[in-house]
Parts: sequence; structure tokens; C-alpha cells
Amino acid sequence: MELSNEIRNELIKAQRTEITEYHVYKNIAKTLPDEENRKIVSQIGDDEKRHYEIWKAYTGEAVKPNRFQIWLYTAISRVFGFTFGFKLMELGEEKAQVNYQKIEEEIPEASEVIKDEDKHENILLDMLDEEKLLYAGSVVLGLNDALVELTGALAGLTLAFRNVDTIALSGLVTGIAASLSMAASEYLSTSSEDTEKHPVKAAVYTGIAYVVTVALLILPYLLFKNEFLCLGITLVTSVIIIAVFNFYISVAKDEPFGKNFFKMAGLSLSVAAFSFLIGFVIKQWLGVDV
Repeated sequence: MELSNEIRNELIKAQRTEITEYHVYKNIAKTLPDEENRKIVSQIGDDEKRHYEIWKAYTGEAVKPNRFQIWLYTAISRVFGFTFGFKLMELGEEKAQVNYQKIEEEIPEASEVIKDEDKHENILLDMLDEEKLLYAGSVVLGLNDALVELTGALAGLTLAFRNVDTIALSGLVTGIAASLSMAASEYLSTSSEDTEKHPVKAAVYTGIAYVVTVALLILPYLLFKNEFLCLGITLVTSVIIIAVFNFYISVAKDEPFGKNFFKMAGLSLSVAAFSFLIGFVIKQWLGVDV
């Protein structure tokens, strides 16, 4: 059929998106150890290729994929987990400037075909089973506990001690001890629950999340000499950690970003502010000057 230049250009953009995602799915499918996940991802890739062929039937033109996006989304999927990588890629596709409403005006039947394919694709994505998401709750536990406890502790220590070396040392001792305690608690908790999670793995995920958070929050006190500058950087770092993690969860598990972000950030900063006040009161009451 004869297409207008505008619709033809829109279809070519859609072709490039579909063939690019086809290559990403196929690349990742080859690396997956679980046979069921490998079949599902490979099937989604076949769906993307079928989308490409639908549009190609109308344009009559073969379109090359975006090599940079293939590399980018393949790398993201391998580092942060394939579920996150795939859903981030699909999110990018939704925001792509392909005007499907315009396409439907000239090709009415194409709209129904692509809706059916997308519905099938979403069902397949929900069937994926990934260890990283299974233990996301353990990561949340370690992350949230470290943010709340250590931002509060560092805020109180900053005003009480006014010495970056002492604050860093105290924070490290507190953080390492707390990380071991949280890992042990997660192990005991998971052991007593009827869950697919392995207790040792759950403990490791919790402990690692806690230790990494501790390291990032204490780092300013090891780099700078002004304790209030260090505290400010630590608080900003905690908000960035919360934002990054909640973005990851919102994409990978289709959870609301804003609600979870503001809840975690509000709790962490509120504890820090209260602890800062406690540090001031104790310093004045005991008259300690370190």
C-alpha cells in the first residue's frame, strides 16, 4: 500500500526499535543458566523480530539496529539483572517518539496486531524468575537499616565529637558491627520462614547492602576535614542511594517510585535531624569536648 512520508518514517523508527530489542533479548538469552528463563527471553526476542517484520511488510525496507543501544542494554542487563534491563528498555520504547496513533490512521489493522503482541510480551516478562529480585527484600532491609541507623549516628556524632577522624572511626565500628548483626538477623528470620530464599544468601545480600551503604556514607569523613561539610555530603549521598535503589525497584518490580522514595528519604533524614539534636543536647549536658 502507498504510505505517506510521515507514516513511513514512523514505521522505520518502529522497525529500528524492534530489531534492536530483538538483538538485546537474543544476546542475553545466550547467557542465562536457567533453561526456562532462556526460553522465555528467546521467545520475547522472536516477538520483537515479528514486530519488525510486520512493519517491514509495509515499508518494504530493511532497517539496521542501533548498535549502541544493543551494547548499552545488554551491559545493563548483565550488571543489574536481566529483568531490570529488559523493563528499562521497554520503558524507553514507550517514551520513544513513534506516533502509533498516526500509524493507525493509515493502517488500522496494524494497531490490533501490535497490541496483541505487546500483551503477550508483558505476560512473558512477568514469568521471568530472577535471583536478584527474589532477594530484593533482603537488600531493602540492609539498605534501609544502614541508611536510617548510620545517617542518624553520623549526625549525632558530628555534633558530639566535632572531629572527622573520631567520627569516621566511630561510624565504621558502628556500621561493621551493625552489618554483622543485621546479616545474622536476616539469616535467622529467613530460616524460620517458609520461603524460596536460602538463609545464607539472604544474609549475604543484607550484609553486603549494609556494608556498601556504610562505606559510601562514611567516605566524606575520610576525604574532608570540615565535619559539617562531611555531614552535608553524607545526607546528600543517602538521598541519592535511596533514589537510585527505588528507581531500580520501581522499574524491575513495577512499584511506585515517588511513594517509596519519599517514605525512605523522609525516615532517614528525620532520624538524622533528631540524632543531630540529641548529639547537641548530650554534648551540652555532659560538657564533653573531644
